[in-house]
Amino acid sequence: MNKYFAICPRGLEELLSQELTALGAQYLRSTHGGVHFSGDWALCYRANLESRIATRILWFIAQGGYRSEDDIYKLAAKQSWPDFFNVTRTMRVATTAIKCPLKSLDFVTLRVKDAVCDSFRARFNERPNIETRNPDVRVHVFLTENECTLYLDTSGQPLWQRGFRKASVDAPLKENLAAGILKMTGWQPGMALVDPMCGSGTFLLEAIQMALDIAPGLERTFAFEVLSNFEAQTWSALLRAAEARCKTPEPLEIRGYDIDEKAVRATRKNLQEAGFGGIVTVDCADVLETEPLTDHGIMVANPPYGERIGETEALATFYPQLGSALKKHWAGWNCFFFTADLRLPKLDRPQAEPQDTTL
Repeated sequence: MNKYFAICPRGLEELLSQELTALGAQYLRSTHGGVHFSGDWALCYRANLESRIATRILWFIAQGGYRSEDDIYKLAAKQSWPDFFNVTRTMRVATTAIKCPLKSLDFVTLRVKDAVCDSFRARFNERPNIETRNPDVRVHVFLTENECTLYLDTSGQPLWQRGFRKASVDAPLKENLAAGILKMTGWQPGMALVDPMCGSGTFLLEAIQMALDIAPGLERTFAFEVLSNFEAQTWSALLRAAEARCKTPEPLEIRGYDIDEKAVRATRKNLQEAGFGGIVTVDCADVLETEPLTDHGIMVANPPYGERIGETEALATFYPQLGSALKKHWAGWNCFFFTADLRLPKLDRPQAEPQDTTL
């Protein structure tokens, strides 16, 4: 049984743990920014293919204490890297740390890279080439105050890159974060959903995939496919099962609006290229004037803030108007807003009704 660590956006650890449990993971332990778990290679493949919330799935290689960069080199040099991947594969090393006392993480990265390459030289008199932008293999180094952990990335490109969204607008929301927010709202397939500030359509795309039971990783490749122990038959069986599960696209009670025509065009393009054109409604409309077509449902939005809408004075005017619009048009709906602007909860209260001051 292998050990893994699934990275996720902060705040979504519990949802990720539930997701991994449903996939068959064992010995789960949540921590800030991810979940430790155990399982076989089939579980690793399934987690990459099926998880809507994980950012990466890392395979645990080794762990040990350290006091200097030399200790980290020795730990990495003990590992049988040529057993994990072929010397012809390109690679990179990435290092992250919490409370690390060492002066330079770049030097740590260099020492681990040297250890991996020396391992290949000792066996084949060759070393893998380094590729920092799009490598075949990624070695991850995680340092605490006195402990070093080595991982191999099984995902490759981050899992929030579903392969669907082609067009984008400013401040796009990452897909796994959007999926986590949807789960937090309590939205379920079959319920009405509206995003009145849809941007490039990330919430809509994630909701459609959930409604049609489409595995988020179905249209992409993964780093585990280039590892030496890749179980091709196991992977093929998982892919066939996921493809057989997909429902036929049909009109859904999911709607997107945006006041920006560029955003509406981007959303429509993304839906069309994902094969979802025509099954949801996307129109140009002002959130302050938009009205629901059903008595109840879920509204979810990533409101514009900062540079996306203008100066702070404009926002201070907009938020109370938003509160009034919600009270007037969206009674019976549960409305959720994802924002970094902490003034929103205070300023989105409905504006007071104007008083008649005629004498």
